[in-house]
Order: sequence, then C-alpha cells, then structure tokens
Amino acid sequence: MAMMRYAEALNAALREEMQADPSVFVFGEDIGRYGGVFKVTKGLMEEFGETRVRDTPISEQALTAMAVTAAMTGTRPVLEIMYADFVPLTLDALVNQASIYNYIWNGQVKMPFVLRTQGGGGAGAGAQHSKSLDSMLAHIPGIKVVAPSTPADAKGMLKAAIRDDQPVVFLEHKLLYKMKGPVPEGYYTVPIGKADIRREGRDLTIVATSIMVQKALDAAAVLESEGIDVEVVDLRTIRPMDKQTVIDSVKKTSRLLCVYEAVKTLGIGAEVSAMIAESEAFDYLDAPIVRLGGAETPIPYNPELEKATVPQIPDIITAARDLVKGVR
Repeated sequence: MAMMRYAEALNAALREEMQADPSVFVFGEDIGRYGGVFKVTKGLMEEFGETRVRDTPISEQALTAMAVTAAMTGTRPVLEIMYADFVPLTLDALVNQASIYNYIWNGQVKMPFVLRTQGGGGAGAGAQHSKSLDSMLAHIPGIKVVAPSTPADAKGMLKAAIRDDQPVVFLEHKLLYKMKGPVPEGYYTVPIGKADIRREGRDLTIVATSIMVQKALDAAAVLESEGIDVEVVDLRTIRPMDKQTVIDSVKKTSRLLCVYEAVKTLGIGAEVSAMIAESEAFDYLDAPIVRLGGAETPIPYNPELEKATVPQIPDIITAARDLVKGVR
C-alpha cells in the first residue's frame, strides 16, 4: 500500500489509463497548464502533450457535446466540469444524447466517456459552487453515477469508469481532495455498482456516500463509547445502486439512517428508504427509517450558516442515538 491524497490517487488513475490506452484523453477548464483547480491533472500536459490534455473555453454545454461525439467515434474522453453547480448546463448532451444512444442504436453505439466534477459544501464557496446534484443525475437511465469516499476507491473507480463503455458521472467532494489513505500498488479497479461495508455493527445501519461516509465513521466511533454499535455502508455507486448489500445490512441491524449532503427532499435517502420499504428488509425494522439530509436552502457563504445547512458529525450522532433509543 502507498499513502496518497485523494487528488493524487485520481491523478495516478488518469496517468496510468492514459499510458495504457492512447485513446484516453482529458479536457476541461484549466486542467492543462494550470493542472486543474484541485491539481488532479497536475503534470499530465507535460507528459502527454496538448493533444491529449486540452485546456478549453468556459462552455460546458459545448464541451459535453464534444465528449459525446468523441466517445462515439472511438476515443475515451475524460471531461472535467469545474464544479457540479454547472453540470445542469451539460444536461442536453447527457440526457438527450449520451444516456440514450446505446439504447436507440441497439447496442451498436458505445459511449465511453467520464464526466468528472466537484461538488459539496464546506469550503466557503457560496451558493453557486457548493451544490450536491447526485440524485438529479442518478434519475437518468443510461448514466452511471459514482461518488467514492476514499483515495483507494477514487483511483480504482476512476479507472473502472474510464474503461466502461457507457457514460459515467464521477462525483468528487472538494473536502476529500486532501484526505490521505492507503492505495494499493499495481493494477486494480473497484467495480462500479458494488457498495462497501466500511464498519460492521449490530444496532444501526447508516447508509452514506462521499464525505458523509467519513462523517458517519467519526460519529460511529463516538457512539461506540456509548454502547451503540453502528454499521456504516458506503454506497460508492449511486446508480446502479447495490441494493442487496443495504438490504442485508438492515436485516441484520433492524434500523436504518440515511445520511446525505444534498437537499433532503427527493434525495438519495428517499430512494434507499423506498427500496427497503419494498423489500423483505421492511419486516425486520424495529423503528421508522430516518433521513438526515441537507437543508431546503441554497448553501450560504457564511461558514457557520454553511455548517448548519449540511449534516455534521453531531447531527449524525444525535439522529443515530435517538433512533436506537426509540426517541424517533
């Protein structure tokens, strides 16, 4: 194992895939000479040249249409959209082209492209640079949506996404880029569509993604000192969701807390809750399912107000404690 930051793991994945496959290229705003706002593409232009590492104008709609065309004609583009807040500008190409071409052409057209973007609050970036749009993107059939929470998963899932023949939206949280963790040496991938149990427990299941996995693990450590044993399930892939892992966990613990950063209404937690309600796990529940999501508001710029709009570790502790003790 090598210790890497999340951003370094992504950089390594891009470099290795570009070395292995000349059809892989990356493009986006400030990703070349500048190396990306978060330095994920640092050094790639120097190694692979301006043809395979391309700085582009600010035109998200045009860039995504270019990625669709490039993917259809035999290359594997990796497009970076600087901040998830601007992904809505890409939706025509994503929804009306990328997501449906394999279907309408009966499998004759492949669409191997990755759209990388950064989301989430906590960086004081204000309402226009802090959104979490994962559930909106995951609603679209034909698009895979992933949100890794560790450096090892970031590298392995990005490699898997680049090799996938269908479009993958790769969601990265801004606060995870500096996170350090062990990353396997040598070749490996992490499968898309498979959740991971980050912590085993018997009293409560917490289902989370991205940075909320780390917050859930921190909360679980505190709750352990109170005699509450929490199981933390990292979805990793939002679409297609690994339903069986969640169902099996809930059947074991009999309680479910869904934690996610996006606005609570119609978020990932709603889908997870409905999935459990429609499965055999429903009969195992000893308490109502609880969703802990973001506030129904744009993300404020003020740091204290920003914290109040997004679930924090104390919020997770309180919700989990109340759920296990029957307060909810």
